Amino acid sequence: MEAAAEGTTGGAAEIPVSSGTEGADKAEAVKFALKSEEIVGAPMSGEVLPLEELKDEAFSSGVMGKGVGIEPSEGKVVSPVDGTVSTLFPTLHAVGITSDSGTEILIHVGMDTVQLDGEGFEAHVKQGDKVKKGQLLLDVDLKLLREKGYSTQTPVLVVNPDDMSELQVTDQKQTAVNDDFITVHFKR
Repeated sequence: MEAAAEGTTGGAAEIPVSSGTEGADKAEAVKFALKSEEIVGAPMSGEVLPLEELKDEAFSSGVMGKGVGIEPSEGKVVSPVDGTVSTLFPTLHAVGITSDSGTEILIHVGMDTVQLDGEGFEAHVKQGDKVKKGQLLLDVDLKLLREKGYSTQTPVLVVNPDDMSELQVTDQKQTAVNDDFITVHFKR
């Protein structure tokens, strides 16, 4: 039998050998591989809106992803999962989070709010930051958005639904920050 490649163990299932500090990463990878579902929390408090009722067809048609909307009652936006800020738009109107389990979530605050060029938005994180469920991501001046004529409907989308076997959204009419909002069932 030939010797295993450098940095791997011998045998049929050659697995790279850790150089020491990667044990936690491997444990996380095993946890990820075994996880069958993930609960995505509500990133804002407010009225729950079915996706198809949102005013922007790009969201209501589901072409941008699967999920649900919120008509927010307050301007705090929190992380719905433990993960990493994968996208923070320069205009601060939208933030993408990739959960530690691989769920990719887009929170898009308001309709056409990109046109505000960041006015009314304050970020508390930056792209690449690790975040915990419930951690403050953005403060949004909802009064300002409404005064300027913008809808504050906020789609919360899973943008990689093809990686999921099923996606269930809350049947509640109202939600509070961190309430169970979307349940993602992984293909495993």
